[in-house]
Amino acid sequence: MKPIIPVILAGGQGTRLWPKSRSARPKQFIDLIGETSLFQQTLERVRDAGRYGRPIVITNAEYRFLVAEQAQERGIELGAILLEPVARNTAAAIAASARVALGQDEDAIIHVLPSDHLIPASADYFGAVDNAALAAREGHLVTFGITPEHPETGYGYIAVGEPIGHGAHKVAAFVEKPDAQKAERMLEQGGFTWNSGMFMLPAKIFLAECERLAPEVFVAAKAAVTEAKRDLDFIRLDEANFASSPSISVDYAIFERTDKAAVLPVSFVWSDLGAWDAVWKGHSRDASGNAAAGPVTLSNATNSLVMTEHAHVVLDGLDDVAVIATEDAVFVGRLSQAQNVGAIARSLRANVETRALTETHKTSYRPWGGYSSVLMGDRFQVKKLFVKPGKKLSLQKHHHRSEHWVVVRGTAEVTVDGKVSMLAENESIYLPLGCTHRLANPGKIELELIEVQTGSYLGEDDIIRIEDEFGRS
Repeated sequence: MKPIIPVILAGGQGTRLWPKSRSARPKQFIDLIGETSLFQQTLERVRDAGRYGRPIVITNAEYRFLVAEQAQERGIELGAILLEPVARNTAAAIAASARVALGQDEDAIIHVLPSDHLIPASADYFGAVDNAALAAREGHLVTFGITPEHPETGYGYIAVGEPIGHGAHKVAAFVEKPDAQKAERMLEQGGFTWNSGMFMLPAKIFLAECERLAPEVFVAAKAAVTEAKRDLDFIRLDEANFASSPSISVDYAIFERTDKAAVLPVSFVWSDLGAWDAVWKGHSRDASGNAAAGPVTLSNATNSLVMTEHAHVVLDGLDDVAVIATEDAVFVGRLSQAQNVGAIARSLRANVETRALTETHKTSYRPWGGYSSVLMGDRFQVKKLFVKPGKKLSLQKHHHRSEHWVVVRGTAEVTVDGKVSMLAENESIYLPLGCTHRLANPGKIELELIEVQTGSYLGEDDIIRIEDEFGRS
């Protein structure tokens, strides 16, 4: 049989794992459990060329280089990177991806995967994938239903109907997120699964149902793909057409209304890592039930999660606590009340004084490397820049600031008003206000330098890009 085409949804801006997850680098792109990001772990699960074709990733423009770089780090070749110009929920995203998949294979079966789920790649998991593909090839729109382990109020549920073969069943009903009592009753009664948000779909039949049941979504997605523009290695969906789609989930738009919906009950290990208590469950824990990452000392602590990036955290005499420390923010709260973090993050975002804490980290990443803010004053700022081997920044200038670069590691190639200089460690160069300049790393190790900015305005929007290999000019 032809390979399944993976469709990976990577545009979410999860707030419930603040302060590690922020809009500029959300949870799918950070290392929460293990040494690779959740997005990279998702890519690894679709690596088998005997089962899968090259993945289609749909994300927003802000994450395009993160997607490309993290795939490259794992040596995985992508079939396409689709860029959503605006967020329109999962129905439009999946419909556009299905159109692209049909361009690759007129009988395409697509496996739709959120990029932020934790799923060990077990034999049970791949057995479920193969069964779902068999059901999809027979014309069913298959959703994966997770067998409940406890009464859960954070997930929607699916009532399992009569069997249709390959372990799949008709969908009897979709159930909204229940209260605790209803969740308990459904667990006792049996015949219900959690709605995982993963699907196996025959692309042609899915689009036909989309055209019948959600025509506005279908028309918008079809036109957005037809009029899409190629940008480097990315496909930019047409903004006007994509924006005309209703913002609606695929569950509401299609699955709750079609007679082709099927559910495959599965029991493999799965978590959507929707809050810090889920991260705690996914981590290995000590004899006292504690999970820790980073420089941590635990004393008389139980059933707690401590994650820190730099500062050493000591937790003493507490139970059921989450301590999440980043470079510029610390969250401390009850692990059992971790669902509150989303509301806290939204409150911080609504306040102009704290909004930046939900948007960017102290260390910001760019396609060429990135920078960390070290010190900021009224008319000056100090940053540490790091540039990957073989990469270069845009050719640019500033209207309001001058800069001084000091190389602390590696070799820098600096262009100032057309003149090229090579700088070794402990050497420096001055960039006067208004000069045209560029920084490159011609070496084989990462380049690190200290940048001192001075001027009347030091915002990142004071960058006039004249030429850029990443298409940002």
